[in-house]
Amino acid sequence: MLSRLRSDIQCILDRDPAARSTWEVVTCYPGLHAIWLQRLAHWCWTHGLKWLGRFISHLGRWLTGIEIHPGAVIGERVFIDHGMGVVIGETAVVGDGCTIYHGVTLGGTSLYKGSKRHPTLGKNVVVAAGAKVLGGFEVGDNAKIGSNAVVIKPVPAGATAVGIPARIIPSKEGASADVTDAVDLPPVVQPASAAPSAAANADCASQEGVFTAYGVTQEDDPLSQAMRGLVDGAACHEEQLAKLWDVVEKLSVQMSARDCVPSEAERGQHFETEKIKQILGK
Repeated sequence: MLSRLRSDIQCILDRDPAARSTWEVVTCYPGLHAIWLQRLAHWCWTHGLKWLGRFISHLGRWLTGIEIHPGAVIGERVFIDHGMGVVIGETAVVGDGCTIYHGVTLGGTSLYKGSKRHPTLGKNVVVAAGAKVLGGFEVGDNAKIGSNAVVIKPVPAGATAVGIPARIIPSKEGASADVTDAVDLPPVVQPASAAPSAAANADCASQEGVFTAYGVTQEDDPLSQAMRGLVDGAACHEEQLAKLWDVVEKLSVQMSARDCVPSEAERGQHFETEKIKQILGK
């Protein structure tokens, strides 16, 4: 029990640069309080004390602004950062090492009792601020959900989901699509009281690079990429038509027949490539 509590605290010290001490984490992090209260509520729920579990959950919501149904399954080293407005439904499963930011909803789309209505998050999943994950599907290990994304279908392991509805940016060569690259950082010296357990050290060592958050990607939204492809194709066609028009005009002059080109073939509009690129950005 004590080892698990220490790992809860240490995961926050590892992932949040604003966390300065164990005492600060224990006293000032509502996400940690919500996790601890949920474990008590979940024990009551699984031991037939349904009302007491719901009441503890209700109390935790009132104290922290985080609503976790006592029936939800929360893994180890789960970090709910800031936390205000987080809602986790009854049949949701949150894997070990997940990070959830404020305004996140792990919700359901089915009204049938007893069915799997809420999502299952794999290990080390990051769900960024304001994201909504809706349905009884799985989000793979090490996946990331971008801020304000609305996810309504499964997300493969290591992929990043962005947009409304969410579109999938797959991982490349097994690496995350996240924008933050692994860098060498100086070791952070923690107080002796905050020393992680051997299990926590092993789990942290299993994660490649440094912790990355919010699902911000190197690549743009897939829909925007497709739109840019269409813009580039239209611009190419515009250039080819302009060259063909010049050739036709030159041939018309050489043949001394200026009216050989029908008037309706003359272009009155032009594709404004640069203006559309400014609208799309980047």
